[in-house]
Amino acid sequence: MAIDTLPRFYELMRSTVPVRRDAVVAILERRPAAAVAADRLREALRALEAIPEERAGRRLSLETGRPIHLDLGYEIGELLRDVEYLTQGEERLLSELAADHAGFEAEVDAVVGALAGARFRSFVTDRDGTVNNYCGRYASSVQSAYNAVFLTRFARTLVGRAVILTSAPLDDVGLADLAVAPPGAFVHAGSKGREYLDPKGRRRRFPIEARQQEKLDELNRRLAALLGSPGREVFAQIGSGFQRKFGQTTVARQDIAGSIPAERSEGFLAEVRELVRSIDPELEDFRIEDTGLDVEIVLTVGDAGADAGSVRDFDKGDGVRFLNEDLGLGLDQGPCLVCGDTGSDVPMLQAALDVAPEVRTVFVTRREELRSRVAGLLPDALFVSEPDILVAALNALVRGSDGDRWGGR
Repeated sequence: MAIDTLPRFYELMRSTVPVRRDAVVAILERRPAAAVAADRLREALRALEAIPEERAGRRLSLETGRPIHLDLGYEIGELLRDVEYLTQGEERLLSELAADHAGFEAEVDAVVGALAGARFRSFVTDRDGTVNNYCGRYASSVQSAYNAVFLTRFARTLVGRAVILTSAPLDDVGLADLAVAPPGAFVHAGSKGREYLDPKGRRRRFPIEARQQEKLDELNRRLAALLGSPGREVFAQIGSGFQRKFGQTTVARQDIAGSIPAERSEGFLAEVRELVRSIDPELEDFRIEDTGLDVEIVLTVGDAGADAGSVRDFDKGDGVRFLNEDLGLGLDQGPCLVCGDTGSDVPMLQAALDVAPEVRTVFVTRREELRSRVAGLLPDALFVSEPDILVAALNALVRGSDGDRWGGR
């Protein structure tokens, strides 16, 4: 199938999910996995590489026939790595990762040296930019097989309960749809922890007032209509797209390649702001955050620690506290490891520090301001520069703890 439109591209990426899931389970169960999976992933790789490449990126068409140029570095790169992993083994893959990232071995060794021998009652981590490489489009950021194997080994061997907590939606092109780790290896928590799938696959949610839910539903209906109008459908197709989360809505206004002209992107932002104000004129129930790429519209929550009637955004710290109570993370029962890569992940660390008797953290960042902020909360915080380094270090901790017990490639 020729990949000439954006919908076909997304369809192709979705087709790699079951292939990777089956391969991961086979590897973890020490069954042959390489031949069929590698061939299927090679086919997908060839289809992506056949997309015409122009100066602005790989050229596809929107359903309207207008062109869009995408940087497919994540999708192509992770498929290349998976094929290499399945056909040439883990040591070859690790060598390639070391070649791709300056200081790879030193940073891995630093994390392993600091955490060697540790076992964690709970492990709470962000996904994109932390344990998964960044992708220009959330809907195509399918987890790679090697990444899932490394993280699952760590979770199963050294962790009591592992949680991936993100601001992305849980499903309907969300966290659970893009993950290829085996069922039960991780609790998937979306919408900053407002919703999650428990170990039996049941959906659990942080309660939202009916009045607020009605406003959010109205926002989503009107935003969907706006995105269906001529000239605006592109904003549902680029970057984060249009994500209807639980307690929050995200819509892209730009992507990391800057494919939308600045004036057009700013104009769409103004339209979204006006729409929100028309529903909530005093912004009592909504908070708007513009990241430059995405517009985040978040339902507020009452702040028990402030004056009566005050409200604030629901953050990932609230998500951790909800999960600890509703799921039973047991933060107060043993060591906790928290991992993140941006300032929005710092509240997760603070929530753990408020309860857990011992907390360790690894942040994936080169930003000195963020490093200083994290170290101010936890002086022995660890830092690495790339998600691949963190994931490789977690895998190495397992190898150091029980040799080659888990087998596989």
